[in-house]
Amino acid sequence: MASLYIERKMSAILARSAREYPVVTLTGPRQSGKTTLVRHQFSGFDYVNLELPEDRLLAQSDPRSFFKMHPPPLIIDEIQRVPELLSYIQVDVDEHPDERGRYIITGSHQLHIRAKVSQSLAGRTALLELLPLSIEELSNAGIAMDRDEYLYTGFLPRIYQGGLDPGMFYRNYYQTYVERDVRQIASIRNLLAFETFLKLLAGRVGQILNLSDLANSTGISSTTLSEWLSILEASFIVYRLKPYFRNFGKRLIKAPKLYFLEPGLVNYLLGIRDVQQIPTHPLLGGMFENLVVSEAIKACLNAGMDPDLYFLLDSKGLECDLLVERENRLMPIEIKASRTFSADFCKKFSAIRKLDPAFETGVIVYGGDRSFEYAACKVIGFADTAQLFGEKTPADQ
Repeated sequence: MASLYIERKMSAILARSAREYPVVTLTGPRQSGKTTLVRHQFSGFDYVNLELPEDRLLAQSDPRSFFKMHPPPLIIDEIQRVPELLSYIQVDVDEHPDERGRYIITGSHQLHIRAKVSQSLAGRTALLELLPLSIEELSNAGIAMDRDEYLYTGFLPRIYQGGLDPGMFYRNYYQTYVERDVRQIASIRNLLAFETFLKLLAGRVGQILNLSDLANSTGISSTTLSEWLSILEASFIVYRLKPYFRNFGKRLIKAPKLYFLEPGLVNYLLGIRDVQQIPTHPLLGGMFENLVVSEAIKACLNAGMDPDLYFLLDSKGLECDLLVERENRLMPIEIKASRTFSADFCKKFSAIRKLDPAFETGVIVYGGDRSFEYAACKVIGFADTAQLFGEKTPADQ
């Protein structure tokens, strides 16, 4: 199983970007498969990984010798380790204005990379984000599981390529990448408080983010927690889903809902060590909602689109788990962990449609495996979530 290569949905947009731009910048969380994808897609390119001390030292101390030793076409992995190289890349691509696909660069911290890219490579690079495997990608590779197995195993490629135990893997992943990256980016002295903060976030997955409440629980100021949250988001660990308002400014002011981009990490932080714990876990609903929202984000990014995703909560308490905005239309989506569909799931859509004529027919994404039409709503098995975003799933092929 170690040699298994799982085809990524982003391959097409990645190849097209390399034909159109001199530089392609691919960001994403640690272990999401960035290196495997670009080395597979651009097998004829030279490759250098700036995590290797000797390569990093040469890039830092003598960048001209670095590029002489590694001429384009070139893949540079973990560019955030030596962001100064971007200035040299800018000069090179400007000297070869008719050439495309000279550099493929990857990185694991979007704030560091985006700031430097905006400064040095504006108009010269395509910007793509690769998240861990999607259910569709696994299905296309012949890997199919049920609701609880997906929640427990998560979606990081190495688990599937190496047949690794998820419980042990996420423990190591947390200690090796999450803690390390945060220490590199911010001077966090109280690692115990930081771990407590992460576990509290996992316990509130799918809920409205309340930093004041978290500050009271951790003994850390809400200002500091806000900084930590920004680092977690920039490192592709958490995702803040904004509320929807017609007044766009309000979307940026009201409190978001909090999700993790890797559902498997939630299990580790919640202390789940066996798949048998999941069906009776008190947070199953939030964990399943997290899974569906992360699948929605992946489907958008894999198609080269920004995730125009929101949730709804009006002043009277009317809620909708997920809203998809497309061309001034709104698709309301309710997410239910139950494996059995109930007509009650569709009841709130009539009230939602009365709020605004832009709302389309409602969609239920539930924990079962059948997709069908019911009355005035559409029912989708969770494994087919991608089809809501223009992606074809095995069931459609």
